[in-house]
Amino acid sequence: MDYLGITFVVLGAALAAGMAGIGSAIGVGIAGEVGAGVMTEDPGKFGLVLMLQALPGTQGIYGLLIAFFAMLKVGLVGGAPVPCDWVHGLAVMFACLPIALGGWISAISQGKTSAACIQMIAKQPGEAGKAVILPAMVETYAVLALLVSILLMNGISL
Repeated sequence: MDYLGITFVVLGAALAAGMAGIGSAIGVGIAGEVGAGVMTEDPGKFGLVLMLQALPGTQGIYGLLIAFFAMLKVGLVGGAPVPCDWVHGLAVMFACLPIALGGWISAISQGKTSAACIQMIAKQPGEAGKAVILPAMVETYAVLALLVSILLMNGISL
């Protein structure tokens, strides 16, 4: 068993889940701070605020999904470990990077956009539809990063 290959896979999985999760935590926190301020004035906006605050959390889920894919690839979850040399381990680690980096940055950006949109619905409650579209545009790039990680992961044969 080549433990260096498995080490690279574990590092890639940790980066995917960790960096995307950190970005989501920051993004959700940014939106939550603004949301709390808005709800002190109008608690009736809780539903809209919650929806906008939750949006940056999806990147953490995407990172976790890729981390599971990486671990499943080498049998670390639900099976016996598959032989994985350092080259293939490194390839899996690099396949994890798009969602690690894309998830991290897009979650923070989406949190900022969500915060701005929460402020928008505080003053213009009738514009809630537009308020959801703006942070959803940022989500597009997280989904693209997820797709690239999935395609790269599927292209690696062990």
